Amino acid sequence: MTAKLTQIFKLIEDTITKPPIPHEPYKQSLKAWAMYCLRDKGFIVVYAQNADFAIERKGEEKLYFKVSNSPEDLDNSISWIVWDSTTKIASFIQKKID
Repeated sequence: MTAKLTQIFKLIEDTITKPPIPHEPYKQSLKAWAMYCLRDKGFIVVYAQNADFAIERKGEEKLYFKVSNSPEDLDNSISWIVWDSTTKIASFIQKKID
């Protein structure tokens, strides 16, 4: 994995774990909240056919994301944003890189 990609994943993790606004499940979906937070940090968030959304980067491949309210049975070929309703904390799970 490149240093640039590592840096981007770190920024995404920081954005999700220290968001500009708290996630309030009764006000907005996890997907809408995650997309807002990432846009707020300057990411270009776009539609993705086989994921919940993607982040576009100039001259590089898109990074795809799905959201879940459960950390169980997650496909490790894609990155996840997971909401834990017990602790009320969102986490970022990076896709497995070969």
